[in-house]
Amino acid sequence: MANGGIMLILKELRGYELEKEQPNTSEDFFSRSEVVYVENGVEKTLHVLYVKFFEESLEQYSPYQNQPLFTVEDRDISLKDIIGLVFLLYHPEGNIRKRIYVKDFQEFTKYLKKVDYNKLELIVNELQKHNSYHIGA
Repeated sequence: MANGGIMLILKELRGYELEKEQPNTSEDFFSRSEVVYVENGVEKTLHVLYVKFFEESLEQYSPYQNQPLFTVEDRDISLKDIIGLVFLLYHPEGNIRKRIYVKDFQEFTKYLKKVDYNKLELIVNELQKHNSYHIGA
């Protein structure tokens, strides 16, 4: 993981598809994933915007075949719910930047191929149950 031994407290994961705000825009081609976390006592949010089409090739970069990926306490967890967490943990600037825009499939999959998906499911499960999860030192 790229967060360099920093203590993070995860608070919330959420993802959603963007919708067109005006007829001549392309928002509906994108999804946004957000992770809310606390670092050094300061609450932060990382927003990851990516091309929605990337979700269609799950089996190329993850052990999952379909959406939702898994279910935790009656909540279906989809790829857009966890991408923010993946980039927070594995992108070298995940806990430095507020926004990451991913338009390249290779960049998108680069971090997803590094994930320990059993650990990821455990993190999401614990976060859902306890409304927080501690990562790091």
